[in-house]
Amino acid sequence: MARIDINRSGDIEVFVRVVERGTLTEASRVLGMTPSAVSKLLRRLEDRLGTRLINRTTRRLQLTPEGAAFYENGLRILGEIDAAEQEAAAGATPRGRLRVNCNVPFGQHYLLPLLAEFLERYPEIVVDVSLTDRVVDLLEERADVAIRAGPLRESRLVARKLWQSRMVIVGAPDYLARYGVPGTPADLASHNCLDFGFSRLVDGWALVGEDGNPAMVKPRGNALVGDGESLRLMTLAGVGLGRLSRNHIQPDINSGALVPVLEAFNPGDEEPVQAIYVGPSKHLPARVRAFLDFLAANVRPHE
Repeated sequence: MARIDINRSGDIEVFVRVVERGTLTEASRVLGMTPSAVSKLLRRLEDRLGTRLINRTTRRLQLTPEGAAFYENGLRILGEIDAAEQEAAAGATPRGRLRVNCNVPFGQHYLLPLLAEFLERYPEIVVDVSLTDRVVDLLEERADVAIRAGPLRESRLVARKLWQSRMVIVGAPDYLARYGVPGTPADLASHNCLDFGFSRLVDGWALVGEDGNPAMVKPRGNALVGDGESLRLMTLAGVGLGRLSRNHIQPDINSGALVPVLEAFNPGDEEPVQAIYVGPSKHLPARVRAFLDFLAANVRPHE
C-alpha cells in the first residue's frame, strides 16, 4: 500500500514561503520555525520528489526549472485548499460551545430573553454565558464574543455595533422630593451621585457647563457598584442619582419610576453597545457568525 503523507500541503507551503521570502531565515520567521527545520523540510521534500528544487548558495536561493514548475503548482494547490476550507466553513452547520461574555444590563434585558429562540434555531450550539461589566481579555477568558458598552479599547479586536444610546442623569421621584432637583451641574456637589467601583475609559459624567463649555464632573457619593444593572436598581431605590444609557432605563422613564435631570446641560453623548470578537471576520467559526448575525437581526432598543 502506498504511504500516505498527511503533511504534504504543509511541505508545499514551506517551499512556497521560502521562494517568496528569498531566504531560509526570512521564511522561518514567517512560518514560526527555525532555519534548520526549514532546511531539513526542504531536503525531505526534494528526497521525496527525487529532484532538486532549489540551488542554494551562500548569498541566495535559485529555483531549478523543476522548482519553478513546482512553485507555480504549489500556489495553485494552496489556493484551492483555502477556497475549499472557506466553502466548507461557510456551509458548515453551526455547532459546538459558544462562549459569550456580556455586560450585565444587556445580558439581563436583551441577551437572555433571546436565547430560547437562538437555541431553537441552532440546536447543536451550546451557549456558555458569563455576565459581568468587568472588561475581560477575550483570549485569556477563551470567550468567542464579548458584548460591551463604550468605546473599543483594543485595536486587535473587531467590533460589530448593535446600537448606541444617549446618556442621561436620572433620579427616583422620592429621592428628588427629599433632596431637590439639581438645576445646574454645580448642584451635583450636594447630591449623592452613584458610581462604578471599577475604572472606565471615560471617568466622569460629561456635561455642558453654565458657560457653554464641555465639563466633566466626577460623581461623588456613598455607594459604588460593579455593574450597570445594580446602578439602575440603586437609583430606582432612591439611593442617589445615576448616569445610565437611556436605552437601558427607557421603560423606567416611561413609567415615571426614574426622572431625567439636568437635560439642559446634557451634551448628547452616546454610548455604543458592541459585540466584540477576535478578527478577521472572514475566518469566524460558523457558531460565532450565526450568533452575531442573530443579534444584529433581533436586538431592538427600548422605545
